[in-house]
Amino acid sequence: MKLDLQFKIRSNPNYTNFLREHSYWYKILNRNPNEFKHFEEEMKKTYKLRMEDRLEKMMNTMDMVSTILKTLK
Repeated sequence: MKLDLQFKIRSNPNYTNFLREHSYWYKILNRNPNEFKHFEEEMKKTYKLRMEDRLEKMMNTMDMVSTILKTLK
């Protein structure tokens, strides 16, 4: 694996944990370092770090607060 890619992975704990949990990515990244973008997208999807996931979480929180306020009325 390229050295710059190794530094990138080690600098982010989410990358490291994801790589440990999904070890097949070692082989993919060793053979084609250009797949890092795909690796990053899959990690964000798995750990729910995408913008869509954040919005969904925010909406769920707002719904919960709304429900609590309705019950307190």
